[in-house]
Amino acid sequence: MINKRFLQIKKTNAIIALILLCMSCSSNKQIDIQGHRGCRGLLPENSLPAFEKAIDIGVNTLELDIVISKDHKVVVSHEPYMNPVICYNPKGLSIPYSLEPHYNLFKMNYDEIKQFDCGTKFHPTYPQQEKLNTYKPLLSEVFDMAKTKNSDVKFNIEIKSESDYYGIFTPQPKAYVKLVLDEIIKNDMLTRVNLQSFDVKILEEIKKQSPKMEVALLIDDNEAIEKKLKSLSFKPEIISPYFILLTAESVNSYQGKGFQVIPWTVNEEEDLKQMIAWNVDGIITDYPDVLIKILKSQNRINALNTITKE
Repeated sequence: MINKRFLQIKKTNAIIALILLCMSCSSNKQIDIQGHRGCRGLLPENSLPAFEKAIDIGVNTLELDIVISKDHKVVVSHEPYMNPVICYNPKGLSIPYSLEPHYNLFKMNYDEIKQFDCGTKFHPTYPQQEKLNTYKPLLSEVFDMAKTKNSDVKFNIEIKSESDYYGIFTPQPKAYVKLVLDEIIKNDMLTRVNLQSFDVKILEEIKKQSPKMEVALLIDDNEAIEKKLKSLSFKPEIISPYFILLTAESVNSYQGKGFQVIPWTVNEEEDLKQMIAWNVDGIITDYPDVLIKILKSQNRINALNTITKE
């Protein structure tokens, strides 16, 4: 009787340990949870509050975009100009929509850029986004915030660039990459950063200047993964396509060739579940809270299934 009771206690303890282990797996990097522009579905994109919220939610990686100001500051912004969808001018007025963008950030000193409110304007795509008066921060401010929170979060930094921008909205690729790398090195973040871009010339320049830097090749919805891969002279560590371009077979194939596969930007619950089922290495999403909830739920189900088999 004692032996039987002892075995029951031992089995119960083993089950509890298994549950705790599976629960802890949900917060580990089974899948790289990347908060797109911080957590754009919840707070204004590429803002310090959005990045802080994403860290508090539990992302592994902050995905963000950078451009360069006239005084050579590395500024966190998706566009190299003030986007009329999300920003008001310093007087609180809407920015006109036009074919020629207003307020070219490359022609503005950072002190000017900081005066624009890019957080209180209603966003038609994200109606539930919390509104607050905020500005485009420096990359160094994002790093400082993460350090202040004692967070070990990583950074997936997109260098916004295209050939038509050179010398107009951005520096030439060599100078551009050097400014970004210098900022990363100055903030002692080399081991916590990977760089990504749609612009192949930028990626080539990154590998010239920093051969050990992890690089992600971004692939747009109108591009072909294989064709774009062949346009590079080196093998990137990560391929990051628009998620619709992927299939279960292609994910498995690219992983078999040594690539990490991290699709963007996956927001719908069914699409998130599909990417998880296909075993991608990471997911970039505007709603990291939803992704985390799904992963935790799936881990609990897996734990229960394992217990049932015992």
